[in-house]
Amino acid sequence: MADTVFYDGHCGFCHRLVRFLLAADSKGVFRFAPIGGATFTRTISAEIRASLPDSIVVGKDDGTVLVRWASTLYMLERIGGAWRLLGRALDILPRRSLDWCYDRVARVRKHLFRAPGGECPLTPPHLRSRFDL
Repeated sequence: MADTVFYDGHCGFCHRLVRFLLAADSKGVFRFAPIGGATFTRTISAEIRASLPDSIVVGKDDGTVLVRWASTLYMLERIGGAWRLLGRALDILPRRSLDWCYDRVARVRKHLFRAPGGECPLTPPHLRSRFDL
């Protein structure tokens, strides 16, 4: 399994994050799938799914599941370049504080951007192969 970014398909903020990752991830290290979709339920066990937030979740290719700030740092690390440097700079801050900030944004994220029309962000045809349902 490739590293997969699971996102809330009904959240405009999450759709923007996915579009950002598609643009920044020039190596194509991430696949994308909506939370609650077939890939999500097939890949993440029911026990783990029950404890996950409905925002961004990263399923690593080794089976590790990352949430909250850990998922953000991992995504920044994997896309590389200046984003990797930003992630490393933020990683010196206490994880508890970063998770607190993440939770505050997660609470209001659906109010920040209009809800999308579908579960998958509009993407050019050559990038659609990176999405699973």
